Amino acid sequence: MIDMVEASHDAEQTLLGRITSTFVFLFEKIMPDPYIFAVLLTFLGAALAWKFAPNATPSTIVSAWYGGVFTIFTFAFQMVIMLVAGYALATSPIIHRCLAKLAGTATTPMSAISLTLLVGMVASWLNWGLGLVTAALLAREVAKRVRVDFGWLVAAAYSGFVISTEGLSGSILLSQATHGSTLNIVEKVTGRGLPLTETVFTKTNLLPIAFLLVVLPITFRYLGPKAERSVYADPERLRAEDQLRSTAETRKTPGAKLDNAWVLNIALAAFGFFAVAVDLHHTGGAIDLNLVIMVLFLLGLILHWRPLAYITAIKHAARISGPLILQYPLYGGLMGIMTTTGLAAVLSKIFIRLSSAHTLPFYTYLTSLVITLFVPSGGGHWAVQGPFAVPAAQHLHASLAGTTLAVAMGESVANMLQPFFALPILAIAGITMRRMMGFMVITFLISLATFGLTLLVLLPR
Repeated sequence: MIDMVEASHDAEQTLLGRITSTFVFLFEKIMPDPYIFAVLLTFLGAALAWKFAPNATPSTIVSAWYGGVFTIFTFAFQMVIMLVAGYALATSPIIHRCLAKLAGTATTPMSAISLTLLVGMVASWLNWGLGLVTAALLAREVAKRVRVDFGWLVAAAYSGFVISTEGLSGSILLSQATHGSTLNIVEKVTGRGLPLTETVFTKTNLLPIAFLLVVLPITFRYLGPKAERSVYADPERLRAEDQLRSTAETRKTPGAKLDNAWVLNIALAAFGFFAVAVDLHHTGGAIDLNLVIMVLFLLGLILHWRPLAYITAIKHAARISGPLILQYPLYGGLMGIMTTTGLAAVLSKIFIRLSSAHTLPFYTYLTSLVITLFVPSGGGHWAVQGPFAVPAAQHLHASLAGTTLAVAMGESVANMLQPFFALPILAIAGITMRRMMGFMVITFLISLATFGLTLLVLLPR
C-alpha cells in the first residue's frame, strides 16, 4: 500500500461521503466473496429446478451440474488467457514509456482526470484486461507529476471499465460470435450465432459509448473533493516502487542466452500473425474469441521482446486470475442445471409474460444489473441469464442482438458498484475501495441512464 499525504477531515461529511459509506459498508462488510455467491447460486438453482423444472429429479440435477462443470472448461481457459494476455501486454516497457509520456501532458488536476478516464475507456473497449492495467499504470504516472486526489484519480481510471463488456473483448458478445462455443447460447437456440457486426459495431452499442466518452471525462472534472479533504499519493514512493519492479537478467549461461533470445519471440509472432491472416481469409474477416486472444498474445511477445521478459509478465498477470478459475466451473454447473432440467424454459416463460418484443431487452438489462452484483464475471453471468433470456427473445420475436447487448450493458454498469474487477486496479494503484467508491456511484448513475435509454429508444420497435 502506497503512502498517502492526507489533509484534515474535520468537515462535516457530504452527501457523496454518506453515499460512499453506505456502499462501502455494503460491499466490504456485508457481502461475501463472489465465490460464495457462486456456491449459493448452485444450491438455489438446484432447489428451483427440483421445485419448478419439468425434468428434474435428484439424479438428473446432479448429473446436469457435473456435466456443466466440465463443459465450460474451454471457455473458462479462454477467459483466463484473455485476461492474462491483456494484462501482460499493458505492462510491456514500450506501453509503460508511452503512458509516462502521455501522463506528462496533464498539467492540472482536471486535465489529469479527463486524460486518465478517456485512456481507460479506449483501452477497456479494446480489451478489458488491457484497460484495467493501462488505466492503473497511467494513474500512477499522473500522480508522480500532478498533485491530485488519488481516490478521485483511480476512480477515473476504473470508470473506463464501464464500456469494457461492449467492446472487442467482451466475453458475452464474443462468445455469441464464436461458432461452437459452450456459451454461444444464441447459436444453440436459433442455429446461428451473432457476429460482432450485429452487436459491437451497431449504433445501439456505439452511440451510447460515444456519448459516455464525451460526458464522463467532462463530468468527472467537477467531482473532485476540496483541498482540505484530498488525499494525495507520495510521488517518491511511487518512483521507488517502480524501481524495485524493474529487474534485469545478468547471467551469461547458454540457457540464459536462450531465455533472452529476442529472435524466438519475433519468429513465433511472425508465425502466429501468418496463421491469423489465413484464418481471417477463411472466415471472411470474422472476429471471434480465439482471434482476439491470439492477437493479444502475439503483440505481447513483440512488445516484451525477450522470452524471459514475457514469461515474467505472464507470471505476474496470472496472479489475478485465481477467482475466475475457481468460479467458472460452478457457473458452468449452474448453466447445466438450468438447461438440462428445463428450469431455463420456466424462467423464460416468466419473462415472456412480463415483456413485449420492444420491452424485453430493457427488462433484461434491469435483470442483468441485479445478477452482476452476485455474478460479476461476464461469462458466468451469461451462463446464468442467457439460457432464459435468449429463448424469451426468440419466442417474442424480440431483437436477439439487442437482448444480448442488454445483458452486456447491465454487466458493465453494475461493475461500477461491484468490486470484483476493481481489485486488480486497486492493487496496482495501492489504495482501498473506500477511497474511490463515492465517485463510482456517479459513473454508475450516468451509465445506467445512458444504456437504459438506448435500449428503449434505439432498438427497432
